Amino acid sequence: MNAQELTLNIAVNLGRIGRWACEGRVSRINQFLAETEGYISQLEQASKSSRFCKTFDLFKKSFNDLKVDKQFNLVWAEMMFTWANILTHRASLAG
Repeated sequence: MNAQELTLNIAVNLGRIGRWACEGRVSRINQFLAETEGYISQLEQASKSSRFCKTFDLFKKSFNDLKVDKQFNLVWAEMMFTWANILTHRASLAG
């Protein structure tokens, strides 16, 4: 997968994670957090545009913070939705 495809896969997963946090489906959240980490690792190794790198670095920090602080409340879910939206719009800059 190229950087754009990986970015879109991450964005889709973040949307799912946010929805499941609102629904209290913790087992699905943990599964998709792990899958998303895999996509992030692949994206770290992929060729990316310099215009995308700052967004990606900010996202990685936020994602790691959210992964550690698993509150699964509405504020936590909203952060997942926000990053899903940002990454969807920035995906065209990724590759």
